[in-house]
Order: sequence, then structure tokens, then C-alpha cells
Amino acid sequence: MAKAAHKPPLRIKRVYLPSAETDGYRILVDRLWPRGLSKEKAAIDLWLKEVAPSDALRKWFHHEAENWDEFQRRYEAELEDNAAVAELREAIGKGPATLLYGAKDETHNQAVVLAEFLAKG
Repeated sequence: MAKAAHKPPLRIKRVYLPSAETDGYRILVDRLWPRGLSKEKAAIDLWLKEVAPSDALRKWFHHEAENWDEFQRRYEAELEDNAAVAELREAIGKGPATLLYGAKDETHNQAVVLAEFLAKG
């Protein structure tokens, strides 16, 4: 029986929280730069805005929990055809990594959907 390949840990974190050594490679997955945050304070290794939800989907969702299930479905459909997903997989395959997002809601944001999408393979 073949042994499953080890996947480096993938974390999700709000970009406004202080960076930590345990974050590993820090990847911002928002289309827009977080308000009021300097590049130095953000400590971002990669800003992969191309993997974020489209502007139309982001505006439609508007971080409203009642739109969550439909947002997940639509965003996963966008990810299926998104060439930036390959770049993201390569970046997180090198070691521990953290997907960073700016939203206040820690459970209803694109980084949650993205992490689940990547875990599915």
C-alpha cells in the first residue's frame, strides 16, 4: 500500500494580525490591498490577487452570511478555471504556508473556500 504524500501545513489568518514565524510563506489572497496596512507591516511573501474571487462575485457576496453557500459554489467554479491556482499550489507545496485575507469575518471569506478547494486536490 502506497504511503500518502505529506502535505505541508496550510493555515488561514487575517492579514491584520501580527506575522509569526509559524506562518511560513505568507500569501495574500485578496484582490484588493487591505486598507490602512503598510507593505512592511503586512509581511507578505506573495500577493496572488488573481486567485481571489472575481470583482463581480466579491461585490455580490458582500461578506453577507446568508449568501455563503452560493458564494462557495460560485467561487469554486471560478477556481476550476483559474490558472493562478497552479501558482498557488506550487507556492504552498514548498513548506508551511498561510493564506491571508482582510475580511473581518473569520468563517465566511474566500480564504476558507480556497483552503478547502486546495485540500480536495
